[in-house]
Order: sequence, then structure tokens, then C-alpha cells
Amino acid sequence: MKKLFLFLIIAISFCSNSHAQLGNQNTYLIKQLDAHGTDYSALWGYLAPNGREYAILGCYTGTAFIDVTDSANVHEVDFVNGVSSQWREMKVYDHYAYIVSEGTNSRLQIIDLQYLPDSVSLVNTWSYSGYTKTHSISQSGPYLYLNGGNSAGNGGITIVDITNPVSPVKKGQWTNLYVHDSRILNDTIWASNVYTGQTSIINATNKNSPVTVKTFQSYPVSTVSTHNCAITDDRKYLLTTNEVSSPNGKLNVWNIEDLDNISFVTEWQPTGITTAIVHNVEIYGNYAVIAHYRAGIRIVDISNPVVPVEVAWYDTYPSSNSAAFTGCWAVYKFPSGKIIGSDITGGLFVIKSTVAGFNPQPIKVNMKVFTEGLYNINTNRLNRKDTVTVYLRNNTSPYAIVDSAKTSIDSVSFSGLLTFPKAPAGVYYLDVKYFNGIRTWSKTGGEILNTNGITYNYDFSLLATQAYGNNLILKGSKFCTYSGDLNQNGVITLDDVLGVNNDANIFATGVRLISDLNADGTVELSDITVAYNNSSNFVGAITP
Repeated sequence: MKKLFLFLIIAISFCSNSHAQLGNQNTYLIKQLDAHGTDYSALWGYLAPNGREYAILGCYTGTAFIDVTDSANVHEVDFVNGVSSQWREMKVYDHYAYIVSEGTNSRLQIIDLQYLPDSVSLVNTWSYSGYTKTHSISQSGPYLYLNGGNSAGNGGITIVDITNPVSPVKKGQWTNLYVHDSRILNDTIWASNVYTGQTSIINATNKNSPVTVKTFQSYPVSTVSTHNCAITDDRKYLLTTNEVSSPNGKLNVWNIEDLDNISFVTEWQPTGITTAIVHNVEIYGNYAVIAHYRAGIRIVDISNPVVPVEVAWYDTYPSSNSAAFTGCWAVYKFPSGKIIGSDITGGLFVIKSTVAGFNPQPIKVNMKVFTEGLYNINTNRLNRKDTVTVYLRNNTSPYAIVDSAKTSIDSVSFSGLLTFPKAPAGVYYLDVKYFNGIRTWSKTGGEILNTNGITYNYDFSLLATQAYGNNLILKGSKFCTYSGDLNQNGVITLDDVLGVNNDANIFATGVRLISDLNADGTVELSDITVAYNNSSNFVGAITP
């Protein structure tokens, strides 16, 4: 009898362990953190200029900032309190996090991340007349898109200019339908109209007056459904998530090559699961990473979007796969291959996939580049280190952006390391964007970046020919990019000169003022001179 009892215990234990192992496929857990009770919500990631990776996690009473760089030492660095809410979402621009919530009077929190890994700092809580809360937030370049809540009439979208990251400026609104979430590609908004089961395509070239291009039924029934969307890198397919419990929501794939003839392609749900509800989707190259509520984190190969193939998963809610609005809320992938997922009751999950090809080695470029205003001839240094954004573009028309990266240019070495995790080996132009300078492209023909995983070098300061069209200015012995394009329209004009002059007249001071071209903390005659000289010489961007 005792032997039989022991056998049963062993058998039950074996079955239990086997079941646990079946809960995950081609993934492993690095760390789970649950330090703030329950009611976790969205998350996003921040890649610091020094390469460290941070999870920004929405919690019921605020936002946690978690260093996930070292797998053996994942830890919370700081926490910023906010209005209590079950909904909190965030995006990152430059070294600032922008956080919204559906909590009453939550408004828009602006968090400075430059002090990491030590701390973060709440620098502004921004609002405008009638605006107190937001459901979700999207970002593209120096613009935010506030979705839902009361940010716009009918729960639509408000566009916000963050050219000055700590002092946003309200622009135009789109108020045709309620918007639960949106995806921005260049100047086009893809808005998820959750209450009507539709997706709206909006032309936002004029940020003051967005215009509807098309609205189509992305769920067969006009009911609560279309939650969010993502678009493949080739811009041919749209993936939509349908957050509906009966029947359970699935991932839908649409062909969007012809906007006049958008067509349904297929639907997808997790391997062996027909009940769990899909929530959010993000696309990273040939893979979709999906937050699938009680089915956890799912990784799907979409190299052929017509036939999505699930290749890996990690179940953050292993006790049930039922059609309930609990489990994994949001996902984000870092260049290192780490995936972070937020679970409503379980907190932060940091995982990694073992699927071959899911974690390709990124292209890395050690780049020397700086604007004329920053460079000090007398000290042979920059007046301060600063952040630049670099876009990796195809070397053939229409020179599409394949990937982008930010780096901090050191004031002594004049260099910064760029990491492009999405780009395959190829030939590319480097398109350099400084917040008050002329966009500058690398030399004619592009650069051969044929091997992922090694570090290439590119030095704009060496010769004028290092820039497309020789579009550099010689200052001392260094070639620099041009300063003074305050409004970022690609040409330095009288408008830019007046912008600098106006700030000089009021003796404007501060850190990283857009009109402080030499970055000495004060807007003065020397800044006016730089802008005026470039305007007089009709300096502008030169591109293929």
C-alpha cells in the first residue's frame, strides 16, 4: 500500500511538472517583479545612450522604472507617483518619458530620464483647457498623439508638439470617432476605433488639421472590438487585435497595399488555445510579439503574414486560458533580445526567446558627428555632450527608413555608439538629425554595412565629402553639421534667425534651449550670428 501511495505521489508530481513545462515554449524567464500589489497596466522600454535598458511599468499608484540590463540584477530604480488608476500608458522621446492615465486629473506627466541609473525626475505635469485624462498615448518623432479620454472631442486624438520636450504645445485634433489606441507611420495615423470595430486612416501631414483618408470595418460586427494595431516593416500588412470576450478576440491580418481595396487575409490565435482574448501587438522585423491576456506573451513569425506561425510563448497567467480581461497587458522588445511583459496581477516579466533568428546581432556604428555651434575651437571640445538621432535609410529611392537609433555624442571623443537592431545587413545612408541643426546625410552611395554584430566607424568631421553634397562647414580643423534650423523645415531662414533673436532679447537661459546654438546656457549675439550667417548663405538640407 505504501509503495502504491509513493508511486501515486511520484506520478502526480511528474504530471504536474510536465504541465508546467508545457506552459512555455522556446522562452525562459529572467526575472519576475511584483512590488506594487495588483492592477498593473501598460509598459514601455527605454534604451539609454550608454546602452542600459529600462522597463517603464504602469502601476495602480504610479509608474515604476526598472533596470533590466543585467539579467542577474533586475531591480527597480525609482517610482513616480500618479493619480490612482487601473489604466496607465507611456511612450519615450529623447530622454523623456510621457505618461498618461484615465485617472481623474492625471493629465500628462513628463519624466526626465537622463539621471538614470540613479533616479528619474518629474519635470512637468502638462494640460490644456478641458483636458484631464487620456486612455493611451502614441509617439512619432517630436509629436505625441493622445488617444481617448477627454483629450479631444468624442474621445478622439489630440496631436502635441514636443519639439521642446518639457513644454508641449497643443496642435490639431481628430474627433470623428472614439480612438482607443493609434499607430503612427510617418505622417499617417492608424486609429483603432474600439467601440465601432473600425480602423481609421488619418493624414496628419498638417499637424494642425488632420484629415480622414478612410475608415474601414476591421471587425465584422460594429461592437467593442478593435483595440490596437501594428504594421509590417514593408507597409503591406496591418495586424489588428480584437479585444472582445464573446466570441473571444483574435489577431486579424489585413492587406493594405491598396487603401482603396483593403482586404482581410487571415486570423490567428495561440497554439491549442481557443478561449483567451488578444490585447496588444508589437512588430519587430519578421516577428509579432503579442500580449494575449491569459495566454501570456506570444511570439509569431510573420515573415509570411498570410500564414502566421507561432514559434514561442511564455504564459504569465498559467492558471487559466479563459476569456477574461486579466493576464498579460503589454509587451516590448529591447535590442538585446530581452522581452518585457506586464501582467495585470503578476507585475513585470522579463524573458528571452531561444528561437533562431529572433535575436539577430544588430548593426552597430561608432559615429563622430557634431554641430558647428557645439564645437569650441579654443578647447577642441564640445561645449557639452548631447543627443542625436540617426535614421538608417535604404540607398535607393524612395530611401525608406529601415531603423533609427539615438546616441549621446561625447564632448571629448566627439563620438557615440549607434545600435540598429531591426536592420539586416545592407547598404545604407546615415541620416543625422540634431534638434536645432540641418539634417545631414552620409556620403554619396551609402555605407556598406554587410555584417551584423560588428562595429563600423563613420566620421563626419574628417572631410566635407563625408556628407552627401559636401553639406558640412569647416570650423578650425573639424567639419561640422550646420546649426540654426529651429523649426526643422530643412532650411535656415529669417524665421530661424528671428527665433534666436527673440530669445536673445529676453536673455533666455537654460539647458538645451533650441535657440542656444552654442550650448553655453545663454542665448546671445554669438547664437544670432551663427543663424544669420547660415541664413545668408541659404544653408539647407541636401539629400539624394
